[in-house]
Parts: sequence; structure tokens; C-alpha cells
Amino acid sequence: MRIISGTHKGRRLIAPNTLPVRPTTDFAKEALFNILQNTYYFNEISVLDLYAGTGNISYEFASRGVEKIVAIDAHHGCVKYIKKTAEELDFPIDTVKSDVIKYLSAISLKFDIIFADPPYSFEVEEFENIIGKIFQNELKNSNGIVIIEHSKNTDLSHLPQFKELRKYGGSVFSFFQ
Repeated sequence: MRIISGTHKGRRLIAPNTLPVRPTTDFAKEALFNILQNTYYFNEISVLDLYAGTGNISYEFASRGVEKIVAIDAHHGCVKYIKKTAEELDFPIDTVKSDVIKYLSAISLKFDIIFADPPYSFEVEEFENIIGKIFQNELKNSNGIVIIEHSKNTDLSHLPQFKELRKYGGSVFSFFQ
């Protein structure tokens, strides 16, 4: 995995093979950030990274100047790796080891961008639960966006607050506002 842009542009990071992850491809990540940089000033926003895995998305936001990032993952090894890497790179990433649904049910913070990259094997109802918790608990700022990464075989366009989707190879980003 590599950081595409910002203060650590080109930096390659190698996560342990023991982590149960599927990092977002550089191609898809670059396309996503091209969309976001036309809408947001990164130094003025806050980000919640759900199912953070290796921290790939969090590192990209941090490298581009986001100063408030919270990365959530239920796997101890993932959280440990993100925390260690964030410290080494001096990135402002707070890590939390938690089940995502429990975390979303317990917090009252608001974020400008909420990014979720759950396992591609999730059923539509599980995606719906994530989106439902975010909107029910009003965790998104009024000008914010929720982005769910999923397989091209999953269709979330029927869910409330769906705005659009973008396909990049086998990955799809569904946007909700």
C-alpha cells in the first residue's frame, strides 16, 4: 500500500500478512480522493474511518492535512498496526478497538466524512444497519458525506440518503448524504 499524495506522498507501507484485510487499491483510492478534494478543504474536516483495517484511508487523509481522524476496527492486530504507523508518521489518528455497530451506537461525535470499508461478504442488511446507525444518531455534519466501499456485486442504491455511486474495477463507492 502506498500514500498517494500530501506530506508523505509515495511512502510505501507494508502491513503484516496476518491481518484479515483487503486494502483499498491505489487506483480506487486515488479516484476517491480526486472527488473529495474538489469538495472539502482537508485541513478543515474531521474523518471517521470504519472497518479501518490497515489504516490505508486514514493515512491518506492524514497525509493530506486532516487533523481529526478516528479509525475503528474490531481486530486487535489492525488497531495495533494503525496506532504504531500513525505514531511513526506523526499522524493525528485516534484508534479505537471496537465493533463498528456498538461504536456507532455509543458515540455522539459528528464528522464531515464517514468512510466505511466493511467486508465485501456483508449482506445488504448489514450495510443498511451501518448507514442507519450513522443517520439515526446524527453522526454526520450537515455538509458531510458517508462513503461505503463495497463489491460491484452489492447494490445499495435503494437505501435512504443514497446519492450516487462510482465504480473502480471490482470496487464501488456508494455516497450517502
